[in-house]
Amino acid sequence: MASKAKEVRRPDLIIPYQEPAPSGDSADFSSTLSSTLPMAAIFMRNRYIGWAAFVYSVQSWLGESEDSRKNSSTPGYFSVGMSLMSLMVTYLPLFLPPPPTAGTATEAFPPLPSP
Repeated sequence: MASKAKEVRRPDLIIPYQEPAPSGDSADFSSTLSSTLPMAAIFMRNRYIGWAAFVYSVQSWLGESEDSRKNSSTPGYFSVGMSLMSLMVTYLPLFLPPPPTAGTATEAFPPLPSP
């Protein structure tokens, strides 16, 4: 004997779901951060910041919405390109080592040859 449960939900009290409006601050902050991190990696020649910039820019590019794509000043793939360039700059001394320096002005003079 299967007993049917009484329906206790009232259809007049149902409130339909409405998606909240997105805030514009998060898109501005993410675009600022994804364009600033590669520049910091280039100026400081820090590989860890370069990798963080690359991961963050790819993540923000993949998470772009249609509205943020229309309102942003730079496209997402531009920030990914900038972060790849920052990685290239930080790894450049491994492939093209800097030339040896001849000396500085604060060193002592080399010894004179004996006659």
